[in-house]
Amino acid sequence: MSMINATRPPLSPKVEAFLARGDQKMLIGGEWTAALSHETFDTLDPATGAKLGGVARGGADDIDRAVAAARAAFDTGAWPAMLPQARAQLLWRIADLIEANIDELAELETLDQGKALYVGRWAEIPGAIAHFRYCSGLAQSIEGASINTSIGYQPPGKEMFAYTLKEPVGVVAAIVPWNSPLVLTVMKLAPALAAGCTIVLKPAEDTSLTAIRLLELIIEAGLPAGVVNLVTGLGSEAGAALAAHPLVDKVAFTGSTATGRAIIDAAKGNFKRVSLELGGKSPVIILPDADLDLAIPGAANAIFFNGGQVCIAGSRLYVHHSIRDKVIDGIAAYAAGIKLGHGLDQSTQMGPLVSAKHAAKVAEFVNDARGAGASISGGGETTGPNGSFIAPTVITDVRPDMRIVREEVFGPVLVVQSFDDVDAVIAEANDSEYGLAASVWTESLSNAHRLAKRVKAGTVWINSHAMYDPSLPIGGMKASGWGRDAGKGVVDNYLETKTVCAVV
Repeated sequence: MSMINATRPPLSPKVEAFLARGDQKMLIGGEWTAALSHETFDTLDPATGAKLGGVARGGADDIDRAVAAARAAFDTGAWPAMLPQARAQLLWRIADLIEANIDELAELETLDQGKALYVGRWAEIPGAIAHFRYCSGLAQSIEGASINTSIGYQPPGKEMFAYTLKEPVGVVAAIVPWNSPLVLTVMKLAPALAAGCTIVLKPAEDTSLTAIRLLELIIEAGLPAGVVNLVTGLGSEAGAALAAHPLVDKVAFTGSTATGRAIIDAAKGNFKRVSLELGGKSPVIILPDADLDLAIPGAANAIFFNGGQVCIAGSRLYVHHSIRDKVIDGIAAYAAGIKLGHGLDQSTQMGPLVSAKHAAKVAEFVNDARGAGASISGGGETTGPNGSFIAPTVITDVRPDMRIVREEVFGPVLVVQSFDDVDAVIAEANDSEYGLAASVWTESLSNAHRLAKRVKAGTVWINSHAMYDPSLPIGGMKASGWGRDAGKGVVDNYLETKTVCAVV
């Protein structure tokens, strides 16, 4: 690992103008507004700790306003009854506007979250564009079905006609995390809009800037007032109020498993529909016949991409004992070549973690593992002007009961274990409360598909990791969540099925 200058490079004129306009406001009922309390909170550049600006600190009263606007737009507005083709065209226009402003959005995302610029510019924001376009097609493919019933007691001379309707669930609370804020926001908004729902969006307090800019583009595209509303604020205030609000029909959440449990509790009041994409501790299994020229950089990128701040990060590596040393040495060498620095620096390969607070939490995990007898190579300590950088870290000599093996770290920290027996490694891989993702690396077609079937995870990649496309369902088993956030079934998260049964 080589540390480069973490000083912020100059900003583009558009981003300078965005930040210079003063405290950022919320969007409620088509109007940009301050919080009723007039309070704000600071959003910071995680690389330097410098203040980027103030953001409206919405509270429960602001959530009430936003939900009321969404409720009115759903109950009496034109949006739910809009023709599918018109809704699809609007989603496509939003995608076009994101594409036209991709450089500005990528810079804002990096500035606010810290990630290397290429991550947003060439991976995540193109994914957001693709997701809107994919859901544009889904908006025109929502359909029910006729049912050939066996009901035999209709009146003489009559017959039974039964069918289903697919209807939007109503007002959606979209609560999104800080690690990939723009694309994860779009993964909630696009299918909910395709279904005809209205939305109140609550972004993470650490990363609100791209959500604000995205909503400006959505308004520019022509979305009716009140269909999407934005309340910025703290999770414990605005987020909690939104999740529990009695006029919200569904909560769509991505974030930690602990917060997911709180969301479930909050939804009980009016039996809200809930979809959850939660934590992970994803296993990466490298068999002895794997192509190591592919597997070594693949396993490294599985954990070090975006500083390991990825729910599907491959944080547990299981490598066959016969190739253990070669794989560990290869990953360590790969990690040592990663350049750290400010995310806007074009030569940066890994930026800071989202905050000094989160970096300290990740370092505490590493120190705990060191104290428990694990061997640490490559980093594990905070560094940089804001204490928010952590170098790629490889940990060996661990036991299955260690915290570093069992708990989600959400940083650039890889835990390595070796195995001899395939059955045993599958048992170890599945010995986790999580079941979000996994990858298997082997040149054997039979082994690849047999292991993919046996691993308890919502997504299993073969000879790759973290490959994404809107057509691929994303979601987890066990404590990794409920539902799927992509794929052709994603719109079903935002639809109710109504059965109509008539004697005719």
